[in-house]
Amino acid sequence: MFKNHPKGLILAALSNMGERFGYYIMNAVLLLFILSKFGIEDKYGSMIYSYFYAGIYVLGLVGGFIADRTQNYKGTIQSGLIVMGLGYVLLSIPILATPQNTAWLLPATCFALFLIAFGNGLFKGNLQAIVGQMYDDPKYEKQRDAGFQIFYVFINIGAFIAPFVAPLLRGWWLKSHSLIYNSELPALCHKFIANGEAMVGSNATAEQLGDAPRMYENLINLSEKVSGAPVDVSNLYAFCENYLDIFNTGVHYSFIASVVAMTVSLIIFMSSKKIFPNPAKKETHKTVEYSKAEKLQMGKELRQRILALFAVLGIAVFFWFSFHQNGTSLSLFAKDFIVTQTVPPEVWQAINPILVILLTPLIMWIFGALSKKGKEISTPKKIAIGMGIASLAFLFLAILSHVKGYPSAEVFKVTGMEADKMGPWVLFVLYFFLTVAELFISPLGLAFVSKVAPKHLQGLCQGLWLAATAVGNGILWIGPLLYGMYSIEVCWIMFFVLCAISMVVMLTMVKWLERITTVKE
Repeated sequence: MFKNHPKGLILAALSNMGERFGYYIMNAVLLLFILSKFGIEDKYGSMIYSYFYAGIYVLGLVGGFIADRTQNYKGTIQSGLIVMGLGYVLLSIPILATPQNTAWLLPATCFALFLIAFGNGLFKGNLQAIVGQMYDDPKYEKQRDAGFQIFYVFINIGAFIAPFVAPLLRGWWLKSHSLIYNSELPALCHKFIANGEAMVGSNATAEQLGDAPRMYENLINLSEKVSGAPVDVSNLYAFCENYLDIFNTGVHYSFIASVVAMTVSLIIFMSSKKIFPNPAKKETHKTVEYSKAEKLQMGKELRQRILALFAVLGIAVFFWFSFHQNGTSLSLFAKDFIVTQTVPPEVWQAINPILVILLTPLIMWIFGALSKKGKEISTPKKIAIGMGIASLAFLFLAILSHVKGYPSAEVFKVTGMEADKMGPWVLFVLYFFLTVAELFISPLGLAFVSKVAPKHLQGLCQGLWLAATAVGNGILWIGPLLYGMYSIEVCWIMFFVLCAISMVVMLTMVKWLERITTVKE
């Protein structure tokens, strides 16, 4: 698997794995953490998550520009790790959110997320540019796709372990205070603190009470369940405030693990950076005179490369918009519609990375076997196939949701019963399809960018790939919005249609893209 690859690949992958481990600890719980800490509605929490995720990738464009302009890729990467670490330090400070301090605490939390996003922008694309530069050596060129797949496996080793860390630390902290985890209780506690105490037991009319009696009953039942003893209903406000404080403090402490992971990643990178190449480093050449026709031809080839790059970036936007629903609507779906019992919904995100680790060697073997038989699948065609597989994942969810007759999430949370929920097997099937699609698109998309990018714009072009991801992430909130407003099959059908159309568009461009990638600079 590692044969015929540059020796710097594993060290770069390890450095990236440490950073990704720290990032995914935070990301696995981010949306649910924002909701449980501040008690805001799902759609507003999803917007914060969406803009943060978009910021991570759009700032990759800024990071690539800085590195290309300064020609200091390694220094830019180091700065990124330090800035990210500062962001995680701020997130790890436990402060109870109250109606009195939310006005400054929520912006402070968003500032910490900005530091993480900016640091990630300085780090991510530039490290990928360095990996791409390793394969510019003719003896490694044919292994470029495989190299990025190996690099991607290391990312997912960190991503697989990370989702378990925050729930474990949160559960330990709750247990140390004689409490247990319950995913529904934080929202009920926030609602009670906001208005439940004033309404329940008062002389309010049924219309004014609305869902308050049901909320109150559920709150009492869940409070007794998590504490293992009867709760003093006369002091329910204090219980709610205490549970929220302990619940969220456990998550804050998990961000300390992100700080440690970032430190390890920085140490690995700094100790091995001497063996990494410098993307776009200018080589000394003899002065060569080109004719006007040759200059025009070179300009034409450059324009074709840039057009090809933007064509694939356009497809990537819709893939990441669909795929990264795993942190928004799909995470909410796991919480609301799947029987998870004692398994926190964040942990289900580990299915994707473990499947990446298990399936990557198999897919590499299939690609290698086809290549040996003279039936090699081009990178553009692999991306088109990946979009088709992604569409099947959402078609699967749409059909199941239709058969079950599910309403919108907002309606189901009021009227649904535990018996109406689906089993965990649904998440395994869903993430299997999405993971295979990811393996056909993400690492191979990075390889494609490194093939067509002009040598003096390696960092910027990798930043463009991240910027395309940012555009998709910037509209992630649309998924949870549809998920809460309409029967959820409408949400899944939208993603199915987008992925299917993207596949068709990509297939129409395959031959043109294949020609571009075979033209030598």
